[in-house]
Formats: sequence, C-alpha cells, structure tokens
Amino acid sequence: MSFAGFLQGGFLAVYFLALGLLCLYGLHRYHLVYLRYRYRDRPPLTAPVRDWPTVTVQLPIYNERYVAPRLLEAIRWLDYPRDRLEVQVLDDSTDDTTLRLEPVIARLRAEGWRVTHTCRGNRRGYKAGALAEGLEQADGEFVAIFDADFLPPPDFLRRMLPYFTDANIGMVQARWGFLNGDYSLLTRLQSIFLDAHFLIEHLARHRSGRFFNFNGTAGVWRKSCLIDAGGWMADTLTEDLDISYRAQLRGWHFVFAADVIAPSELPVEMTSFRLQQHRWAKGSIQTARKLLVAVIASPFSWKVKVEAFFHLTNNVAMLLLVFFSVALLPSVLIRQSLGWQMAAWIELPLFVLAAPSAALFYVTAQRAAGVGGWCSLGRVPLLMALGTGMALNAARAVLEGWLGRESEFRRTPKHGIQTGADFPASKVYRGRLDAVTAGELLLSAYFLVAFVFAMAQRLYIPAPFLFIFFSGYAYVSLVSLRQNAGRWRAGRWQLSQDIPAP
Repeated sequence: MSFAGFLQGGFLAVYFLALGLLCLYGLHRYHLVYLRYRYRDRPPLTAPVRDWPTVTVQLPIYNERYVAPRLLEAIRWLDYPRDRLEVQVLDDSTDDTTLRLEPVIARLRAEGWRVTHTCRGNRRGYKAGALAEGLEQADGEFVAIFDADFLPPPDFLRRMLPYFTDANIGMVQARWGFLNGDYSLLTRLQSIFLDAHFLIEHLARHRSGRFFNFNGTAGVWRKSCLIDAGGWMADTLTEDLDISYRAQLRGWHFVFAADVIAPSELPVEMTSFRLQQHRWAKGSIQTARKLLVAVIASPFSWKVKVEAFFHLTNNVAMLLLVFFSVALLPSVLIRQSLGWQMAAWIELPLFVLAAPSAALFYVTAQRAAGVGGWCSLGRVPLLMALGTGMALNAARAVLEGWLGRESEFRRTPKHGIQTGADFPASKVYRGRLDAVTAGELLLSAYFLVAFVFAMAQRLYIPAPFLFIFFSGYAYVSLVSLRQNAGRWRAGRWQLSQDIPAP
C-alpha cells in the first residue's frame, strides 16, 4: 500500500471510530427512553407535613436589572408560614440592580418578611461563592434556590417539602416551565431541549435509581446535605452538577418532582444561548475530570456508574459530531477511490442506530409534555439542525474543560422578555460574539459546497446530512450576526454582556 493509501486508510479508521462512539451515545438515548417508559408508573412518594420546617430562600443575583425585582415580587406571594421563612438576596451586582431591588426589599420588610440583602463587593467564587457565604448564615433546615429569571408559584414550598419523606433525601428538583417559550423559533427549540432533559433524562435517572443532578435553581436542599457534601465549590462552571454528584456519592438520595413547575425565562439571543451552552458543556467536563474516577471507584452498582459516565461525558458527543460531519463527504470519496464499497455495510447500521435516536428522544419528550406526535415529529429536523449548529461551540467547551483551561463564570443575560415585540435592541446586557461565530460561518459555507457537490455526484445518502449540517451552522452564525448588527462602538464590536447601566 502506498503512503497516500496508508493515510487514507488511517483517516477512514478514525472516521469509523468517531461514528462508532457517536453510535454509543445514540444507544444511550434509546436506553434513557426505555428507562422512562419502564419506570413511568413509579412516581416518588410524598408524606403530609404537619409541622412546616424553617426554610431559607436564596436568591443569587448578578447584574439582573430586568428580572431580579420581578423575582422578589414573586417571593412576596409564597404561601408559607412567615415566621418560618428567611429570604437571602445574595447580590454581587456592579450596576444599578442593587438600587432597583432596594424598594422591593423595603416593602417585603415592611410586610413582616425576614430579608437579608448581602452585597459582597466582589465575585469571589461567583455564584458558588455567594451561595456558600449565604449558607453560613442560613437559619433554615431547608434551602430553596432561585435564579433571578425564575418565578416560583405561590405553592412551591408547600408542594416540594412533602417529597422529603425520610432523612436521607437531600434534594428535590422541580421541573422548569417557560415564560417565553413561544417568543421565537430559538426559544421554542430551547424549550423542547429542556423538556427532554427533565421529562426523559431526569425522570429516567431518578426513578431507575441512577444519579441525577440539581439544575442550579428551582430546587430545595436539606441544609445538612449541602454541608455533608462539602458545600458549594467554584472549581467548575457547573457548581450544581458538582455538588449533586458529591452529595450522592455520600449516600444522599435526590427526588425529581415532575409535577411541580417553576416558570423561567429562556435566552432570546443566540449569543446568550451559546454562552449558556458553553458554560454547561465545559462545566460538565470539568466535573467529569474531578469526580468520574471517584464514581467508578465507589461501591455503587455498575448501572449507576455507566449512567454517570454517559451523563458527565455527554458533551464529548458534540466534539465527535464536529469531526464526523466534516469528515463525512471526504470519507465517501476516499472509499470510492480505494474501492472500499463494502464499508457501507458497516456505516449503514451505525447510521441507523445513531441518527434516529434524537428523533425518538425529542418526540417522546414532547408527547410527555402534551404536544401531539405529528407536531413534535415535524420539529425534529429543526432540533437536529440547531444541535448541529451548536456543536462547534460545545466542542470548544469540551476541549477547554478537558485541558483544564480556566475561565470566569459568565451568567446568561436575561431581559424580562416574554413577547416578540420586546426584542432587546436597546437592552443593556448583551451576549458575546467570539471567534466561534467565524468558524460557524466557514463550516456553513463548507457544508453548502459539500451538499451541492454531493447532489451533483449523485451521492444521495450523505446529502441530507450535509444539508442539515449546513442549515444548523448557517442558522446559528447568521442569527448571531443579525442580532448584533449595528453595535459597532468606538471601532469595535460591543462584546461585554455585563455593561453597567447608564
């Protein structure tokens, strides 16, 4: 074999390895759907609460001028014994958010609420640092946490606390709802992604006895569980995932309360959505580096360990997807030049195992959320396109997390937006453009050319996938640019998402 043939054979070997690993992650999705159906009739137990315990409500806030006052107004309506409720406003803001909160806090205090407003003057440890300092002062036996863009319903605590049926239950997580799920195509697709996370992943993991995680907000912790797990730590970008695994490794049990829904606001800007996804992807890999060995070495069953592996490394599939998508057309052409047509019999079963898993996963979630089958099925190509378009952003996050590259915790900008007429053209907080946008534009051009070439050469099997890849990268990059058009200031793009208010 010539040297060129050797290189081509090596390329194909790496290509099939990537496809095979993607297939494993696809099979894992099938398994989660199976677990959801198998254990769907095992809802968690509740018990009547005769003596309501003391609860500390923690509200971590950083530059949230549009939504933080709204959150405090929602806290006013919590239906819970006033003498057994403490509210901590953990405010690290550097803009006028603090001033906007003061009249609402004064009203709460005048009505008899016990509210502390803590301004640290620094962001040491970011959100984890604020929660840790608040925990040291918390009087409650239980701790409820809400991000600034959430609106807990009045009966939230009365519905969550009955799930603490015994002393080894350390955390109860509510399901997220969406205040602006119909705002745009982007928010509609995000709501489907998150419905699948809660109604498939959380439900399957919890009810089958696997580990699952607190989502950083809309949950209630037993304070002793937080302390026993080692408290909040800021060495990953997903402090919620980190402490969830540390607590469960200590033997604490978690509960997913699927029937309790806490409405929240989805990011309406593509750059903000990408920022959020980057943080979640990088943080999950950081947590895997930190805790996966401990999970494997633990006395828990192999089922728990295998699920934890897929859970913590799930974003590696996005790195594999970037390579697979770029290599798809070259692999077809190389096989043709080498006469390896029989390799298609290896590739086709892997496609069948990997590709439809996403369709089944999201259609199942939408049916569980009450959306009709045909309607949910029609959204699958859009979901696949957006997921593909986010792959480069997630792949960078995976590499940064695995290589140990440190970065600050950048919160996702929220604007208090619920209708299409409220597009944030004049909003203070903005998402951030970066070099990944240029990479996405280049990939969209590459896949457009590849699709046209495949159609011209009658390569009809890879052509639909190439078109999906083109659509995804084009959508993500062009929407990012369109939403940031006209923001050229002082000879540069405005990149900061935390601009002090004027």
